[in-house]
Amino acid sequence: MNLDLTGKNAFVGGSSKGIGKAVAFELARLGGNVTLVGRDEQALMQNLIDLSFIGKGDQRHDYVAVDYSQPQKVKSVVERHIKKNNKTYHILVNNTGGPNPGKIQDAQEDEFIAAFESHLICNHILAKLFMEGMKKDGYGRIINVISTSVKQPLANLGVSNTIRAAVASWAKTMANELGEFGITVNNILPGATETDRHHSLIKTKSEKTNTPVEKIEEEMLKTIPLRRFGKPEEVANAVAFLASPAAAYINGINVPVDGGRTACL
Repeated sequence: MNLDLTGKNAFVGGSSKGIGKAVAFELARLGGNVTLVGRDEQALMQNLIDLSFIGKGDQRHDYVAVDYSQPQKVKSVVERHIKKNNKTYHILVNNTGGPNPGKIQDAQEDEFIAAFESHLICNHILAKLFMEGMKKDGYGRIINVISTSVKQPLANLGVSNTIRAAVASWAKTMANELGEFGITVNNILPGATETDRHHSLIKTKSEKTNTPVEKIEEEMLKTIPLRRFGKPEEVANAVAFLASPAAAYINGINVPVDGGRTACL
């Protein structure tokens, strides 16, 4: 099975920590040249140093520090980065921190707008910046890390449920249009994964309901057939496979990585 990413350039959103960081490191292990992306420049710089110790040999990694809450700034910063480095990207991993939790009936209009811009609009901007290069090279992988909520909405994540579903539909439409150029577009749907956001959501629920964290975790684990939370590296493995030559005929799908929690097929 060909998982070799030698010579492929990857742009990985949210790679200062969590799932994004795990994805960046896995793509590098497979030989890819990785551009780390996020807001925390110090974390990106440290990750860049750590990347130099893994991989298959002569790889060139770099980073872009930018905030996805400002789509037009994302566009200008990435355009400059591409021009400066004369780089074609073959792999785009769209990964952005989720909106704040809360019931949809309590959500403010600006929360939807902010989430739409940082997720779907930034995804679209980056896809448009990279797709011509992908077409030219005959190799493209656009992979969106979203949520199992696109299959089954999750309680108390009203804004996230709405925006993640919009991204999933955007991706399917893009997959239909770009397939003829050898570009695939797919979604990875993480379940309960041990990240800062996962722990933050549990802590918030604990404080609001006056329930011990351990009790909340116990109840969550009952809904997962594997009876454990996922690890960022396990999500990264799925992303890396979809990014590889081995996944060339997989296009326009949602892949849950959730230990079996999602009840539907």
